[in-house]
Amino acid sequence: MNITLSANSRVHRIAISVFFFIAGLVSASWASRIPDVKMSLQLSEAALGGVLFAVPAGQIVGLPLSGWLISKFGSRQLLISVSIFFPLTLVMLSLAASTWQLVGILFFFGFWGNLFNISMNTQAVAIESLYGRSIMASFHGLWSLAGFTGAALGNFFVSGKISPLIHFSIIAILVSLLVSFFYKYTLPQHNTTTEEKQALFVKPDKRILLLGFIGFCCMICEGCMADWSGIYFHEVIHSPVKYITLGYVAFMATMATGRFIGDKLITKFGVEKILQLSGAFIASGFALVILFPALQIAITGCLLVGFGVSCVVPLVYAVAGKLKGISPQFALAAVSTISFLGFLIGPPVIGFIAQASNLRWSFAVVAILGFCTTLLAGKIKKVIDF
Repeated sequence: MNITLSANSRVHRIAISVFFFIAGLVSASWASRIPDVKMSLQLSEAALGGVLFAVPAGQIVGLPLSGWLISKFGSRQLLISVSIFFPLTLVMLSLAASTWQLVGILFFFGFWGNLFNISMNTQAVAIESLYGRSIMASFHGLWSLAGFTGAALGNFFVSGKISPLIHFSIIAILVSLLVSFFYKYTLPQHNTTTEEKQALFVKPDKRILLLGFIGFCCMICEGCMADWSGIYFHEVIHSPVKYITLGYVAFMATMATGRFIGDKLITKFGVEKILQLSGAFIASGFALVILFPALQIAITGCLLVGFGVSCVVPLVYAVAGKLKGISPQFALAAVSTISFLGFLIGPPVIGFIAQASNLRWSFAVVAILGFCTTLLAGKIKKVIDF
C-alpha cells in the first residue's frame, strides 16, 4: 500500500472519524428500537433470535465481496457508495409490517453495514500508517460515542412515544448531511499491488485465528448488550419503559471513554495486560447484572462491561493491520470476518438459550466467553511478534 503522507492527513482522520460516528449512530438507533419491534410484531425470544439471524446472513454475504470491491474500486469509493444505502435501509426497518419483511430488510441492513464497516476500517488502517502511531482506538471511540448518542436519542424517542419511522427518518437525514459534507475529505484511493488485486481471501493462519477469536468473544458481548440489554432490563429487571435503554446507554458511555484513552493505555501497559484486564472487567460486569437484577446494580454492571470491551476490537484490528507477510486490508478483512461472527450470531443464539431456559442463563454464557479474552491474552506474545 503506497500512500504518501500529506499535509491533509489530519483532515482525512477527521473525515473517517465522522464515518465511524455514522456507523455507530445507525447501529445504535436500530438497537434502541428492537424492543418496540419485538412487541409490535409479537415475537417471542426464540422468534426474535431467528429474525436477528438475517443480519449475520447479510454480513456473511458481504464479507468476501468487501475485500474484492476494495481491491477493485478502493475503500473510498465503496464507503461513499454504501453511505447511501445503509441509512436508507434503517428507515425501511421501521416500515416492516410482517416478520418476513423484517427478515428481508435486516438481511440488507447487515449487508450494507458490513461493506460500510470494512471500507471505513481499511481507511482507518491506512490513516494510522500515515501517523506512524496508534490511533485506531480513537476511531472506534467515535463509533462508541455515536452509539451512546444513538442510544440516548433512542431513549428520548421511546419516552416521547415517537414512532420508529420518524426516529429513523431523522437519523437518515442527519447521516445524509454528514456524508454530503465529509465524503470529499476521505483518503484518496491508494495504489494496490498486483498481488493485492489478485488475492480475494487471506489464509487464516494461527495469528489471524487467535486475533479473530479474541475479537469473536468480545463482539459476542457487544452484540448481547446491543440487542438484548433493553429486553433484559424490561423482562428480568422489570424497569419502567423509560429506563429500559439505560443499561445500553451506560455500556456505550464507558466503552467510548475506554476507547478514547485506549491508545495511551495500550502504549503504557502493553497488549497482553490490556486484554487480560478487559476480560476481567467483562466477566465482573455480567456477574453483577446476572446475580443482582436491580436497576442501579445492573447499570453498574453494564458500565464495567463497557470498559471491558472498549479496547479489545480496536487493538485486534490495529495488530492485524501490522501483521508481517499479509496485506493490511486483507488481514483486516479476515480478522473482521471471524470477529463479527460473534456480533452477528451471538444475539440470535442468546435468544434460543433464553427460550430454552431464561435470559439470565444466556447472559451467563456470554460472561464466560468474555472471560476467554483474559485466557487467550497469554498466548498473544507466543504467536505474534510485536
